[in-house]
Amino acid sequence: MKTKIIAVVGPTASGKTSLGVEIARAVSGEIISADSMQIYKGMSIATAAPSKGEMQGVPHHLVEFLDSSELFSVADFTRLAKEKIAEINSRGNVPVIVGGTGLFIDNLVKNTQFTEAQTDFALRESLMKKSEDELYSELCKIDYEASLKIHKNNKIRVVRALELYYSTGTTKSEQDELSHITESPYDALYIGIAFKDRQRLYDRINKRAELMFENGLEQEARSAYQTAGTTASQAIGHKELIKYFNGEETLEEVKEKLKRETRRYAKRQITWFKRNQSINWLYADEISKEELASKAISISKSFLKEERL
Repeated sequence: MKTKIIAVVGPTASGKTSLGVEIARAVSGEIISADSMQIYKGMSIATAAPSKGEMQGVPHHLVEFLDSSELFSVADFTRLAKEKIAEINSRGNVPVIVGGTGLFIDNLVKNTQFTEAQTDFALRESLMKKSEDELYSELCKIDYEASLKIHKNNKIRVVRALELYYSTGTTKSEQDELSHITESPYDALYIGIAFKDRQRLYDRINKRAELMFENGLEQEARSAYQTAGTTASQAIGHKELIKYFNGEETLEEVKEKLKRETRRYAKRQITWFKRNQSINWLYADEISKEELASKAISISKSFLKEERL
């Protein structure tokens, strides 16, 4: 029997955190965060990491456990998430994966096997000193196929792809081709939150950005900036404020840029998840929050009752 897991997915600000908690409470679940930035300490406002109150007593894993100067790859996530799934399952509970980083979730569910490469910190440091344009141009020459799948402004992922090649001699595309040979041990139910009217989602994003500033985003980002956290400087909500700290933009300009960048990020997330035909979509602008949770819980319980070999 494969291990059953539930994945709650969707764009940023769609309500995944709340829905994940509701599902977990209904099925004796524990949550594993699949957010590439919520893993870091000291960035809870920018990443909208769940507070203790929002967790409602449900155990959460892989949230705010890593220093913001550390890089964290999809291979790292897959390894740790597998360990947490085994632990949760051994307690007789249901693993509920919640997050908007589709790359993390899909590779976990597919049981992608990653090449073991020893981290070369000198190489990483030299790559991180280069501009995003330089790095992306380098990736295009080395692994054009991978460059089509990685946004040029996603410096972390571009660096990881280059690191893989320079450390192992194998491109990311070549590794991806060989990585899905082993059958997945997981039987996954995907539940997605979406909006028929995209503007409703954008309104939520804009409102959340304003709340972030009210809750102290500027102070959080300044602290991260002063400690020179490599990864923190790349996070939406922190990187936009750097120009403000350097006196190059006003706070209002930064706010608008943050809203715009978050909307663009949400659009990329939607594009990613729409390719997955296995997702059970629930539309948050067509039913109430309570009805949405009720439907998601019903789908989850039916899935857990199904006998599959």
